[in-house]
Amino acid sequence: MFLVDSHCHIDALNYQKNNLDLDAVIDQAIACDVKFMLAIATTIPGFHALKALVGDRNNIALSVGVHPLNQEEPYDFKEFRRLATDSRVVALGETGIDYHYQQETKAQQQASFREHIRTGIALNKPVIIHTRNAREDTLSILREEQVEICGGVLHCFTEDKRTAAKLLDMGLYVSFSGIITFNNAEQLREAVRYVPLDRILVETDSPYLAPVPYRGKENQPAYTRDIAEYLAVLKCVDIETLAAATTQNFSTLFHIPESRLGV
Repeated sequence: MFLVDSHCHIDALNYQKNNLDLDAVIDQAIACDVKFMLAIATTIPGFHALKALVGDRNNIALSVGVHPLNQEEPYDFKEFRRLATDSRVVALGETGIDYHYQQETKAQQQASFREHIRTGIALNKPVIIHTRNAREDTLSILREEQVEICGGVLHCFTEDKRTAAKLLDMGLYVSFSGIITFNNAEQLREAVRYVPLDRILVETDSPYLAPVPYRGKENQPAYTRDIAEYLAVLKCVDIETLAAATTQNFSTLFHIPESRLGV
């Protein structure tokens, strides 16, 4: 069986506290059949550090982007576009809009979001989208910028079935995290049942949002297996079918042949 953690922040793991290094994290993931991961950048300096951390490991791909909550200081769009051409970079983001914490940076968030989509279209690389308390603006920008040309995924989906339908209509994928295991997430579980299997990705968003039974602990890429097992039950398929489908979806969206993944 082959699982992919489609969204993790491995540069934010507390290696010292957990007496681990990146290779140990990878080994633990592989022991749970999580054999590939996409490491997500949230700032330009963070991308450089992330790329150095990953090194030449061939079972980790990279994104480059500036998170909507990291817009207090302007960044150089030209440098972003240059970094986006890196052959190790398979996606742009995470990008998007978050009004929950920062209303005052609305204009910067929206401009950055548009830049990520435009760069994605220019380079034929998909975008990784974050949204919180900004559903209508997020959907509007996705439509206006014609995100369907480059494709993308709404990561760590926490919206409702209606929003999922709008994303699917734009050709986007929907990624589910450990939140689906939380007691108060029945609306989200309804969305899981609605989204077709060929448009689903699975992620940890490590080190955040550890699934049950690990809540309160640091999330790890290895826990992709726990989330996938929960997803499989909701989709009424076995774990092998869920794993095969989500790996194929990852391969298709990010233009990574399954042979490169190691499937």
